[in-house]
Amino acid sequence: MSYLPPPWLKGGHMQTIYPAKMIRQPEIAYRRVRWDTPDGDFIDLDWVDGKGPLLVLFHGLEGSSKSHYSLSLMHAVKNRGWSGVVVHFRGCGGEANLLPRAYHSGDFEEMDWILRRLRFLDEGRIYAAGISLGGNALLKWLGESGSSARTVIDKAAAISAPMDLAASGNALGRGFNRTYTREFLRTLKEKVIEKLERYPGIVDREALLAAQDFRQFDGLYTAPMHGFDNTDDYWSRASSKGGLRHVSLPTLILNARNDPFLPAEALPEESDVSAHVELDYPEQGGHAGFVSGPFPGNLEWLPARLFDFFEKDQA
Repeated sequence: MSYLPPPWLKGGHMQTIYPAKMIRQPEIAYRRVRWDTPDGDFIDLDWVDGKGPLLVLFHGLEGSSKSHYSLSLMHAVKNRGWSGVVVHFRGCGGEANLLPRAYHSGDFEEMDWILRRLRFLDEGRIYAAGISLGGNALLKWLGESGSSARTVIDKAAAISAPMDLAASGNALGRGFNRTYTREFLRTLKEKVIEKLERYPGIVDREALLAAQDFRQFDGLYTAPMHGFDNTDDYWSRASSKGGLRHVSLPTLILNARNDPFLPAEALPEESDVSAHVELDYPEQGGHAGFVSGPFPGNLEWLPARLFDFFEKDQA
């Protein structure tokens, strides 16, 4: 099913910021569960209970179960009678996590134990979806896991994933995109400053406050805190694009060509991916937007597209 934006909505930037600000979101009564991590921290998972397959959603940078895409997708899950869970990365569930580390775009080891625990708890079909940062991390896990991923989940989908982090980071440091960067950095800096109070010396406070883009922030905190040498090392090793030839199960990659977070020229081509990967690059859609319908619009297209993919060829 192809995506065509409504005629009243044009442009990647507008499609990125419009949904959360203008479209009324459904209310979801989540059931929250907290899991202890193997290294002494915790994550929060918000569940929608049902009897069908389980859809696991990994949110984007500084997202949560309250993000517009989470609410629209979990609303569709509930209406379909499926089970769903939004997995919060560390520190994104509304409470600061315990350790100096947080989460990052290539956190595939974290994703591995989460998905394998979910598989232990559920013997039915499990579909995984990742939005933006969560999409890159999911694709990174698929590439690193190879054929073993087939024992854990049945299908996967990545939406608006920054698969080339260098291209994405550079794009977010230019022009109008700096508006998004400033908002992301505002909450990220707040979280790191709070960590500094518990763990003095983990980062240079003044340099952190002065950081104006992701290259600076990632070099000061994300890279050294999560085992990378510097920003370039982090962006290179955490990008999922290079491992897409190793994906071993049906996987949808959905990115709009006008996504301001990833230039169209950085999108992987058929030669970059395995035969199990389906590439869908609509001309428009913005970043995790894909608004459809008459004004003021709705966010129903993306859930329908994902369900169409997950249910295809299933008995």
